Amino acid sequence: MPRSLTADARVAVLAWYDDHGRSLAFRASRDPYAILVSEVMAQQTQVGRVVEAWSRFIARFPTVDALAAATPADVLRAWQGMGYDRRALNLRRAAQAIRDDHDGRVPDDVEALERLSGVGPYTARAVAAIAFGRPVGAVDTNIRRVLRRALTGSDDPPASAWMQAAANASVDRFRPAAWTHALMDLGATVCRPADPACAACPIATWCRFASNPTNARRVTRGARPSKARPSRPAFTATTRWLRGRILDRLRAALDGSWTRVIGPVGVHDAEAVAAALRALARDGLVELDPADPRLARLATT
Repeated sequence: MPRSLTADARVAVLAWYDDHGRSLAFRASRDPYAILVSEVMAQQTQVGRVVEAWSRFIARFPTVDALAAATPADVLRAWQGMGYDRRALNLRRAAQAIRDDHDGRVPDDVEALERLSGVGPYTARAVAAIAFGRPVGAVDTNIRRVLRRALTGSDDPPASAWMQAAANASVDRFRPAAWTHALMDLGATVCRPADPACAACPIATWCRFASNPTNARRVTRGARPSKARPSRPAFTATTRWLRGRILDRLRAALDGSWTRVIGPVGVHDAEAVAAALRALARDGLVELDPADPRLARLATT
C-alpha cells in the first residue's frame, strides 16, 4: 500500500482548504504561544467552544510571562466552561518552563515541545508545523481517519508508527501549517466517521477507500447501523459533571475565600461530593481546609 499521498493529492487538498477551510479566530494568529494555547484547548474540546474560550483566555493572559506568573486559581477561572481542568494547570506549568528554560520563547522543535507539561506527540507536532512551519505530520483523530482511508482503504487502524510515518511523508513541505489545518477540516467536515461525503472529497480520485466498491455502496446507502452499546448514565450522574459543578462553585468565590462544599449536588449524595472534593485536591485543582475538609478553595500555589 502507498506510504504517502501523492503530490497531486496534496495540491488538491490545499486548493480545497483555500476555498472551504474553516475560519477560526485562533488560526489568524502567528504567535507561537497563542497557537500552543489553542492546541491544548482543542485536545478534548469541540472547536466551536474553543474559539470563544481562546479569545477570553488570551485576553486575560496575553503572553507566556503573564500565564507563568498567574496563580492556579486565576488560570482555573479563565478556563471555566472548557472542562478537563487539569489542562489549565498543565498549560501554566508549560508557560513556566518556557519562561525559565527557553528564555520565554516557545520551543520550535518537537522533542522540546513534548517535554512541556500537557503536550503530547500530536500537540507538539501541530505547534511545530503551525507556529514554526516545520514539515512534520501531526496526527489527531480527523487526520488519522483521512490518511488511513486514503492510503489503506480501510477503517481498521494501522500501527501508530506506520501512521506517523505516513503523516510525515505526506506533509506539504511548503505549507505545513495550511496542510495541518486542511487535513483537520477535511476529516471534520467531509471524511466523517460514519457518513463520509466521498463525492465532495478533493482526493477521492486518489483515495483507496472511495474507490472500494464496498465502501461506495456504504456511502450511497448512508452510515452503517451502529452496534448496540451498553446504555450510558446521564452526564449529570457522572463524576466529571460533579467535579465541574464543584469547581464552578469555587470559581464564584472571586476573593479566594473558603467555601463550604457539601452534598447533595444533583443526584450525588454527600459521600460522593466529599470523594470528588478529595480527588480534586489530589489533582492539585483545589485546596482543603486542614481543620474542616468540607471547606475548599481553588488552588493558590
